[in-house]
Amino acid sequence: MNEIVYMENKKVEANISMVISKVFSGLNMNALKYLLPFWMTPLTGVTIRCVFAAIAFWIIGLFAKPETSSAKDKFLLFLLGALGIYGFMFFYLVGLSKTTPVSSSIFSSLQPIWVFLIAVLFFKERITSLKVLGILVGFGGALLCIFTQKSDGYASDAFMGNMLCLVSSLAYAIYLVVSNRILKSVGVFTMLRYTFSGAAFSSLIVTAFTGFDAQVLSAPIHWQPFLLLLFVLIFPTVISYLLIPIGLKYLKTTLVAIYGYLILIVATVVSLLVGQDKFRWSQMIAILLICVSVYLVEVAESRDKSSGK
Repeated sequence: MNEIVYMENKKVEANISMVISKVFSGLNMNALKYLLPFWMTPLTGVTIRCVFAAIAFWIIGLFAKPETSSAKDKFLLFLLGALGIYGFMFFYLVGLSKTTPVSSSIFSSLQPIWVFLIAVLFFKERITSLKVLGILVGFGGALLCIFTQKSDGYASDAFMGNMLCLVSSLAYAIYLVVSNRILKSVGVFTMLRYTFSGAAFSSLIVTAFTGFDAQVLSAPIHWQPFLLLLFVLIFPTVISYLLIPIGLKYLKTTLVAIYGYLILIVATVVSLLVGQDKFRWSQMIAILLICVSVYLVEVAESRDKSSGK
């Protein structure tokens, strides 16, 4: 009985963690849209985030309970960060600099669909007609957003930005699936230290070729963009990624991905309030299609579990 109560408490804690994490992630889109590309270039932004997070997690880890892990696990985590986290942030920031926060968050909402497809392709997840319908509806919503949004004062290159955001959502889904499995054998701080060390390694190599361009850090300090950068580094980067493993450890990967809808809600509301986007019927229809698609996939999975298949 005590063990059941303990697990229920952990699930409540995990759900709260995911809510806080995804609200920060939604605000992150709006803050980054303000900063990119004038106050810092997208690739410089990736480098700042990855290096700051790696240093922060190593420092925080000094005060955490010691965790044991094998050299193989550490290498896999480093590789996951170098490819998964860096790849996600690379496509995400470059894409966001060319499109709007609302469109970017639409593609973040596709993560549950990607997670399911990865499970089908690599882990022999059972596929049904309802799941296929859900996937087709979701990609229909994504295609609607990609092909109807035009470049304007809100989006400098909407098509390319949307395509990059689509790729970033796939990269993040791969990170969720792989990290969920690795977390079964390693601790949270071990995962964060080594994945972000890998991401920082990749970002520094790319920066060596592309250069470092961050007007937000040059003198004299412009306080509004500088404070927004601090917000991005502390809350959506460090605190948000600290909370995600808690969700991954006690919740289904698909459920963690579904919390991405909070990103969509927060980014949409804030974008319309601060003038980073304008209301478009095509975007609203795309959002509804993707919400319906994930609902269909979740209903199909629930039916599979209830039937014992």
